[in-house]
Amino acid sequence: MNAPGAAANQGFDDTLLQKARNLARLSGRSLLGELEALTAGEPRQLVDVLARRFRLQVIDTTGMLACGAAFDLLPLVKAQQRGCLLLRAVADDDAAECPIIAVIADPFDSDCMVWLSSLVGTAVHYRLALAADIQAYLSKHEESVHAVQSLVHDSAGVTENHRGAEVLSFASLSEASSPAVKLVNSTVYDAVRAAASDVHLESTPTGITIKYRLDGVLDTVAQISGVLLAEQVVSRLKVLAELDIGERRTPQDGSFRVQVAGRDIDLRVSIMPSIHGEDAVVRILDKRGVIEAHGSLTLDLLGFDAHSLKALRRLVEEPYGMLLVTGPTGSGKTTTLYGAISEINSGRDKIITIEDPVEYQLPGVLQIPVNDKKGLTFARGLRSILRHDPDKIMVGEIRDRETAEIAVQSALTGHLVLTTVHANNVFDVFGRFTHMGIDPYAFASALNGIWAQRLLRVNCARCSESYTPGDAALERYLIAADALAGFDFRRGGGCGDCRGTGYRGRKAIAEVLNLNDELRELIIEKRPIRQLKEVAYRNGTRSLTEAALRLVASGETTLEELHRVTLSG
Repeated sequence: MNAPGAAANQGFDDTLLQKARNLARLSGRSLLGELEALTAGEPRQLVDVLARRFRLQVIDTTGMLACGAAFDLLPLVKAQQRGCLLLRAVADDDAAECPIIAVIADPFDSDCMVWLSSLVGTAVHYRLALAADIQAYLSKHEESVHAVQSLVHDSAGVTENHRGAEVLSFASLSEASSPAVKLVNSTVYDAVRAAASDVHLESTPTGITIKYRLDGVLDTVAQISGVLLAEQVVSRLKVLAELDIGERRTPQDGSFRVQVAGRDIDLRVSIMPSIHGEDAVVRILDKRGVIEAHGSLTLDLLGFDAHSLKALRRLVEEPYGMLLVTGPTGSGKTTTLYGAISEINSGRDKIITIEDPVEYQLPGVLQIPVNDKKGLTFARGLRSILRHDPDKIMVGEIRDRETAEIAVQSALTGHLVLTTVHANNVFDVFGRFTHMGIDPYAFASALNGIWAQRLLRVNCARCSESYTPGDAALERYLIAADALAGFDFRRGGGCGDCRGTGYRGRKAIAEVLNLNDELRELIIEKRPIRQLKEVAYRNGTRSLTEAALRLVASGETTLEELHRVTLSG
């Protein structure tokens, strides 16, 4: 065992150490805790000093993630309790002679080191880390471990309630007997608890990989061996979503409902054939969401800047016309429309929505779910809505020419139409409607404005710190040297609060195009997009990249996140 020894005094005041020892005896706190209180400096600097004194190498969250977790030797719960962990070295020069790495935060805790050595039974290399970095690593792997442990420990069960929703909880421990059922139940339960928007179950040559989409980014949480288990997991999802379990060569789509912690969660399932079997994606639709968390949904809760909010409110307060909201899947388009409807819902207007599916339930609003199997499409539903005397209409998505034509005619006949369409930015919307064959004159006359949005991850407030980006990044986003004084570049290092990612939460940015007579004339004349952009930017339209750069300048996000989410130019 290469355990820390009593090293020479390097960069550490023995008087301070003795004072900390005396305080620890009186207070009952740890010696490390008293040292941290006495130094009251940067925790990482104290770690560096202790590493030199005990002749230890320092490891951060990135270094830990480069190794393999050894939760078979030291279980997650025990690691969290003791604030340490065991790793298996990967592609390390000393991996052959010492495959196990013990990561500790307190080099004075000799009992912990003896305990770790007894767990391994072979040579151990010790590394010193910040306690927050250890907790970040453990938090990042928590969902993965829970999903895998559920196969052995029956961590989740499933029963059915009187409304047809399946109940997932730790109370029904003995209901599930099949490993596949247990894995599906625990995965869905953990994903809901982690606030994931999607669960990806990907078949591999040796088993199945489970990933969660958290804050818009996929995160691998488990890799489980067993080809047969992978097939059974997909079959279980098919049964829940009432799909054909015998069909494995064509894509299938379905849905089912579960209850977690007393609230209904709708799950949409997509099955896709692959070279290794079938992959599944489960979209999680939590109807409680922002509404229940805040009591009501308003535009102020969505995090847009004041300039964008003012423009959006002006558009949704128009008596008639069409507002188009655009952006990729998962960018919060529907939530923005819900917030707009909540603000203009005074009770004096008839508001009707048609959606696929109904994601939030809005009081005082008639909400109609699309049902393709019964023939209730967006186009057919929208025709029926017009006979129901509406004032304001929300169409979940314009997907085809028929729906687009009806929406345009509705806006021209005195209705306010709020809808979404998939496009990269506000200017690409014109190409979408041209491709659908919509008359440019009718479209330009009906359109009030276009709103494009994205969601950017924001820096973790606990672990973000200043940094200096490289020259290439500055040149890419045209950040001049004289403008650098106005930028506070920050990024998160990874901690327990952000699960080691450096980001916690997301913030919305927007690009808004208000239609005026000059722009309408260009649309009717089918002028190039370049001319539309020139006029729009001259009239105050701000691009998504510019909006994102403002968040970078204020230290709320990073250039890497800007590059991931927005389109330059």
